[in-house]
Amino acid sequence: MKLSSESENIQEKLPRKLGLWGIWMLVVNGLIGAGIFGLPSGAAALAGEYSILIYVFCALLILPVILCFAELGSYFRGTGGPVRYGTLAFGSFIGFQGGWLYYLARLISFSANTVLLTDSIAYFLPVAGESAGRLLSIALTCLLLSLINVLGSVESIRSMTVFTLIKFTVLILLPLGGFILLGAEVIPSFDSSIPPFSDLGSAALLLIYAFVGFEGAVVPAGEAKRPERDMPLGLLLGLAVVAVLYMLIQLVTQAAVPNLADSKTPLLDASASLFGNAGAVILMIGVAASVIANLLGSMFSSTRLTYALSLEKSLPKWFGEVHPKFLTPANSVIFFGVSAFFAIRIWIIHRIGSDDCFIQTISLHHELCSDSEAPLPVYWRGPIYS
Repeated sequence: MKLSSESENIQEKLPRKLGLWGIWMLVVNGLIGAGIFGLPSGAAALAGEYSILIYVFCALLILPVILCFAELGSYFRGTGGPVRYGTLAFGSFIGFQGGWLYYLARLISFSANTVLLTDSIAYFLPVAGESAGRLLSIALTCLLLSLINVLGSVESIRSMTVFTLIKFTVLILLPLGGFILLGAEVIPSFDSSIPPFSDLGSAALLLIYAFVGFEGAVVPAGEAKRPERDMPLGLLLGLAVVAVLYMLIQLVTQAAVPNLADSKTPLLDASASLFGNAGAVILMIGVAASVIANLLGSMFSSTRLTYALSLEKSLPKWFGEVHPKFLTPANSVIFFGVSAFFAIRIWIIHRIGSDDCFIQTISLHHELCSDSEAPLPVYWRGPIYS
């Protein structure tokens, strides 16, 4: 059932301040978290110098999915993403199930990356990696990220911009330095034998997860200035930029680290090989910035899910209340931040048994990866209507 635009405006209470730049950043920060810092070695172990082609294959494989999200994103002006899509197509029960399951997945991912950020901080400040120091770092991270998201969507995007620029500066410097210092060595010769099909398939399965996470960008459509244009453009530009960056990083890492398949920290080894100890330090700064930007984007999108579920009357009205001054879903933000902290401290650490075991689990995860809507005028057609 489609409500009128008047009904939609009554329900939606968040200001439209999100432009193409903000949507693009949600896409790229959803795609680029911490996984790319460990993936090149796994790809090289399975596909060798042909791993660069697996990135192309995975980008093409995920493209139809992104086109579907781009088309759906161009239709909807309200907040919710999968909540809105599921509710309109199949009813409120499916909308709630899809939205809540996605919310739980984002909460678990956020918790894992928060611990990873704490370990990155411990690289520079060892006390942050100790038992009490780690707990304090996790609490401060959840608190500060929640505060930024409560203060306003503009503040969240500005903060994300800072860390995104740092991340991209580091990630672009690595292939740029590699091409300058190594020259033609960076270009693979493809004279080795093609790996078995099973290994190529395993490499594709590994790398496809580097192209997952973009879907969070469609959730805050209710805050987008021109969702009919910016959602498709943001998704497609994000995929294009990230795919090219992944391939350049893989090329330089293969050339800079001879035993890449055996490396546990491929980008760190490549950076140290090209730029010495200073390069390793700079890369760790990039890791921290990448995870922070990912966490900011994840919290920004995830908190809009409980807000949208509240508007659909699938969650209590409290989750849908908007701060009178900052015009953000403050209650949903606070709930997400507190839930993430307790998920780390009580559920994960106590159930697994120790902080160290949890860190090993997270490290393994990153090694294996790393009112209803009235449709807008149709400016975008994807494969749904093909």
